[in-house]
This record gives sequence, C-alpha cells and structure tokens, in this order.
Amino acid sequence: MLNWANRFSIFCFLDNHQYGFEKPSFECLFGIGSRRNVTAAAGNAFETLKQFSNANKNWFFGHFGYDLKNETEQLKSENFDGIGFPDLHFFEPEIVLQLTVDKLIIHSDGDVQKIFSEINSCPAHIIEKETSAIEIKSRIDKKQYTDTVEKLRAHILKGDCYEINFCQEFFSENADIDPLSLYSKLSSLSPNPFSALYKLNEKYCICASPERYLKKSGSKIISQPIKGTSKRDISDARNDNASRQHLLQSEKEKSENTMVVDLVRNDLSRVCMKGTVKVKELFGVYSFPQVHQMISTIEGEVDDAVHWTDIIKSTFPMGSMTGAPKKRVMELIEKYEQTKRGLFSGAVGYVMPNGDFDFNVIIRSILYNAETSYISYQAGSALTFNSKAEEEYQECLVKVDAIKNIFKHH
Repeated sequence: MLNWANRFSIFCFLDNHQYGFEKPSFECLFGIGSRRNVTAAAGNAFETLKQFSNANKNWFFGHFGYDLKNETEQLKSENFDGIGFPDLHFFEPEIVLQLTVDKLIIHSDGDVQKIFSEINSCPAHIIEKETSAIEIKSRIDKKQYTDTVEKLRAHILKGDCYEINFCQEFFSENADIDPLSLYSKLSSLSPNPFSALYKLNEKYCICASPERYLKKSGSKIISQPIKGTSKRDISDARNDNASRQHLLQSEKEKSENTMVVDLVRNDLSRVCMKGTVKVKELFGVYSFPQVHQMISTIEGEVDDAVHWTDIIKSTFPMGSMTGAPKKRVMELIEKYEQTKRGLFSGAVGYVMPNGDFDFNVIIRSILYNAETSYISYQAGSALTFNSKAEEEYQECLVKVDAIKNIFKHH
C-alpha cells in the first residue's frame, strides 16, 4: 500500500501494529490524496478547521502542531525551525483504505477495482534503500542540557511550576534519505501502537509513537498520557522484569504521572459533562520494544452539541508534553528550548464522517524536509524538583535509541 501511495503528494498512514489499545476498528488506516484541504497558522486555526469540517462531513486526516499553543494561550514561538510544517493541516482524502485482520475496505468515488489492482501490482514490501551515512548533531551539548535542568529546577523551587517537559533536538542538515525505507526500518526496530507515516508534499513525519493524545468514540473521550520510562533488557528476562518493577514502584515516576493525570482531568472537565471525568486506569505499566512506559487512562463524556474541534482546542497541547501549570511551563519551554517544536509533541490522526476521531502524540519521530535535506528528531523528559540532570539526559537518549540505531545502519 505504501509503495502505491507514494505517487501522491499527500497521504497519512496509521498503523497500530496489533497492539489493540482500546479495541481499534482497524489494523491500518490510510488517507491518500487530497480532494480538498485546509492549512492554518495559530491565531484562528481552530475556527478555520471547524468551518472546513462543517462544510462537508467526510473523512479527514491531518495534524495539529504544538505551536497552536499560541492560539489557545496567547503565547509566541520564536525558536529555530528547520522543518517547516504548518501549525495545522487537514485534508479530505481521495481514497481511504481500512485494513483489518482479514479484509481491505476501500472508500473512494473512483474505480475501486482499479485501485485494488494497482495496489496489488506494487511490491508487497518496501525496498530498503541504502543511503550515505548521516552525521547527527545535537542542538545543545550535554553541559548546556544539565545547566538548563538546574535552571528549571530553580523555577520549580520558586513555585513557578511543578513539572516541566524539557526537550532537545538532534538534527542533520544534509540528509539524503528515503522516507518509506526509513519508516520500514523504524517499524521493524520499534513497532508501536500509534505509528504513522505522514507525507505533506516535501515534508514527512516518520513516527513510532507509543502514546495516544485523545480519542472520541460516540459521546466518550479518552486520553492516555505517558509519564514514566524505564529501559528494557530484551536479552535478560530477569533484568527486564526488574526494570519494569522499578518503574511500577518508583515514587518519582508515579508523582510525575499523577501531576499529568490531574492536568488532563482538568482539561477534559472543561469540555466534558459534569461528573463524567474519571481515571479509568492509574499507573498502568506497558512494555514496548525499547522501553517500559507508565500510562494512565482518563475518560469523560461530551454532549452531542460539542464540536470535535472544540474538544481538541480545550485540551491542546497535551499535558504529557507540557507540564503544570500548563501556560507557565509553555512560556518556560519557549525560553529554554533551542528549537521550535513544530509538529513534534503535536498530534497526527483522523476524523471519521460522524465526528469520532483518534490522535496520537508525535514523539519518537523523525521529521524530514526533502526540499532542504534537513532531518530532525527531538526527545524530552519531565522535570520535577527531584530530577537529576544526568538521569534525565540518559532518559532522552533511551527514547531516541531506536532512531539512532537506524542511522547507524546507514
């Protein structure tokens, strides 16, 4: 399917890699080609999207960039941006492919049999192309990182905030890559439930995210923030289990998770019916290829009259990628991070014709601008007053381990 779809300038491929979180209705979902689309910058983006959505109830695929914070909280973004994704982009696809365990459903006004034949005539596997070695650089060095952590701990001590997600960028300015091949390698090394390959003309998001931002199914909405990470040891079951138990029992990780759960509950309560917001699961530990993660699930119910774009606007950006209190930490993030987040720590996903939706959190992802040959991936961790700079630095490296391994293979 990917080989066939790559002829289009816009597509969004979503793959849950058979994790089955919250019983997805598909294994893969694919929006291909753009019948019409909307692009908007922070300022009036959500209203623009609402009007676009209301004009035609259909499938939509697309993204919310992190810097829509400038609309939800009257902030600004002035850091360097090497990729250039717009703040918001959604498209109504020409073709939707829904792949379940035993069938392929094709939604299209075109010749469905012709589409099926064309897909079948393409190679079944992505041909992994060899590319030249890529030199990955850090936007900030280790000393700058640890110094910044200490400055942020001072803000926490002063009472400016309780928890802050601080990120750093790894990048290359002359990367000649094949995005399909890179996605194939990343999926092999790190299959995750909210993986995506998103192509918007010359810009790509190659994503191996384990985290759901927000899902709407009927009147129910759920959010599943991740806060808490420990490294896996696949080669030693005893060590691997010890790492999992350490995460499960860590007061520091549970404290961080609790803060984000409270923030998400507060966000959901702004849009959900009174008394419906509750924590379905607290401190669930789930295992992924490189890491164990602590995930909590918060749910609530929305009135039918609430537009789906208002649900996003009330809860965006997601608490797991900001901290608490949200507005103040986003000001500090802008001050101390060196790179504009853009699509990183935003969300990509789909909206169904009935207004149900599902969006991930863009983490563990490679962003690529084929026009400028710029490649970027970011990683962060949640800082509290008890955070140790060295441990937080190592956590960032663990999170990008799978991505680093891909580039080693070039």
